[in-house]
Amino acid sequence: MWHAPDGHAVRRIDWHRDAGEPGRGSLLFVPGRGDCYEKYLEVLEGWHEAGWSVTSLDWRGQALSGRLGLDATTGHVSDFAGWVEDLAAFAREWRDQAAGPHVCVAHSMGGHIVLRAVAERKVSFRALVLTAPMLGMLPDRFPSRHLHALARIISRLGDPRRPAWKSNETPVALASRIELLTHDEARYADEAWWRETRPELAMGPASWGWIVAALASIRRLEAPGVLKGVTLPVLIIATQADRLVSWRAIARAAARLPHAELIAFGPEARHEILREVDPVRTRALDAIAEFLDRVAPATSS
Repeated sequence: MWHAPDGHAVRRIDWHRDAGEPGRGSLLFVPGRGDCYEKYLEVLEGWHEAGWSVTSLDWRGQALSGRLGLDATTGHVSDFAGWVEDLAAFAREWRDQAAGPHVCVAHSMGGHIVLRAVAERKVSFRALVLTAPMLGMLPDRFPSRHLHALARIISRLGDPRRPAWKSNETPVALASRIELLTHDEARYADEAWWRETRPELAMGPASWGWIVAALASIRRLEAPGVLKGVTLPVLIIATQADRLVSWRAIARAAARLPHAELIAFGPEARHEILREVDPVRTRALDAIAEFLDRVAPATSS
């Protein structure tokens, strides 16, 4: 466990290099909403085998980092700024203890939080990789300010910590959960195995407070000039078929970032690109490896 400045316990995992073993650098992976690092052990192991010292964490309020809502399954937060501050404090300690170059790979909501932290100059990395980053919400035919205003009204109709949808439903009508996340049935089943083995990991719907906070944070990143100030190299890997986050918002953000590269998948990929079928996953991982070798090469030491 890592303890935030306010004492809150945040679960972490560290996959260090053996003493005397040559290292590639240090890689921090941060997951998305409702995630736990168990889902990504396969990809974390792959990066470790490639020479990286690997670290990951569970966001405050999910997996084994406690809860912030009314119950054990609803994902609630009142302001994304708390996550930005957690990341900033964690990253400072991590950088002091880990050999460079220091890079970050972030998925979905994690991608949003990391990009905001970088834009606000709270954290610094040699390079940043974002997979399916949550830079806009669906339905994206409406501007974020309109979605935000509507969400604020709905949130005020009751306790903002209440779930935004029923736990046995998905946020997209008529879609099963696997149809939102991956084509790979075995990797999807792996997540189910972990939830059965460690029931305390399970998280269901987001709260209305989370939705209001997410849209407020999205609007901060959409403000004029914010993304233009991000000077580090950024690789974005996303799918135009994503049914959980807005592809249009991702494409707009990539165009605003001065040193961004965008790799776009189509219907062959769903939201969890790093947990997709092998042809998709391999293409994504190869692109990440090539990008990091180019913009964050290993140090001679």
